Amino acid sequence: MSDQNKSNNNDQVDEIKTVRKIVFIIISSIILIIIIGGLSSYLYISSALKPVDSKSEEKIDIEIPLESSSSDIAKILEEKGIIKDQRVFRFYVKFKNYAGFQAGEYTLSPSFTLKTIVEELQSGKIMDEPLHTVTIPEGKTVEQISEIFARKFDFSEEDFMDIANDDTYIEQLIDQYPHTLSEDILDPAIEIPLEGYLFPITYDFYEEAPSIEFIIEALIEQTDSILNKYEEDIDDHPLSVHDILTLASIVERESKFSEDRPKVAQVYMNRLDKNMKLQSDITAFYRIDHKAVVTYDDIEIDTPYNTYVIEGLPVGPIAAPSVESIEGVIMPEGEEFTNLYYFSRPNGETFYSDSLEEHGKIKEEYRQEWYDLEKGNEDEDSKEESEEDWSYKEVIMSWQNLNNICWTI
Repeated sequence: MSDQNKSNNNDQVDEIKTVRKIVFIIISSIILIIIIGGLSSYLYISSALKPVDSKSEEKIDIEIPLESSSSDIAKILEEKGIIKDQRVFRFYVKFKNYAGFQAGEYTLSPSFTLKTIVEELQSGKIMDEPLHTVTIPEGKTVEQISEIFARKFDFSEEDFMDIANDDTYIEQLIDQYPHTLSEDILDPAIEIPLEGYLFPITYDFYEEAPSIEFIIEALIEQTDSILNKYEEDIDDHPLSVHDILTLASIVERESKFSEDRPKVAQVYMNRLDKNMKLQSDITAFYRIDHKAVVTYDDIEIDTPYNTYVIEGLPVGPIAAPSVESIEGVIMPEGEEFTNLYYFSRPNGETFYSDSLEEHGKIKEEYRQEWYDLEKGNEDEDSKEESEEDWSYKEVIMSWQNLNNICWTI
């Protein structure tokens, strides 16, 4: 090999070594920066989670106004010197899924940890006793909810419904609660946009005359809080938030006991997977006068809610689901629960089956209980005649391959 070639080879080797050194230095620097940044962030957040002054004996009076958001509360606490960084407080509250902060007066100290502060804000001294306490039962429609509030406050059901159906206001709410409300509720086929989104619990009001908007947002805030607790499960769920609440509203009206709700939800999920109609009686009657006994004519009613007519889920929820029903849909019984039919006795006991034949036998065994509950003390002749009428309806409905029969008493 010539001296020239040797020289060239040595130059190439030196160049490669130089490049490797440069790459090593750059990568090492980046890793070092990441480590330093991560360590700094960790130390900063760890410090922010600790008390401002663990040895402080100072007591500071804090007032949390009505309608304060977590951001508002964080700002107040930082300004008063109770926490180190309002951003860390907000992230901590969101990460821990804390909610239900109460307006009121609190005595806090810079020696409190974030955990202690949050617990105080959830159970501290309220400024005043609530002026109004309103309970919204589970399974109520928006119209029924409007009636409950109209009896408590100085506005009419029509006033409530006008605002609840106002498109401009609905769009404002969608912007305000983007993780819960979506453009789905603006579908023209939906009867009432906020149906299923007004959470059913007991509410305390500290104003003599809260606005309708304040009431509506208090109820949506609760739904938003519930859904946020299951954010990861919802992200992995095959249904959207709107569809989850839609199915949960059906489960709410179709099952009596908490333990049945994941099972009933799974029955409907199984039917959806097999492209079977859901065939829920309660959907056929949404915003239509209920009848005691389901007939063939009843299930032919053509609405975007009637799951005997349409494929898949209704266009929207039919009522306000409980947290158990929402949980039941988010976390149904599981794929091993393969049943496609269910039938409930008047006492709430529910039977599940894989085949229409088995389902029919269960109905045959227990339908008399529903008959007795519905007909009461009719004389024997009238009872026999009604049973004959019912048998005729039973034949028609079995032929139609319907999945369930229930009555609204």
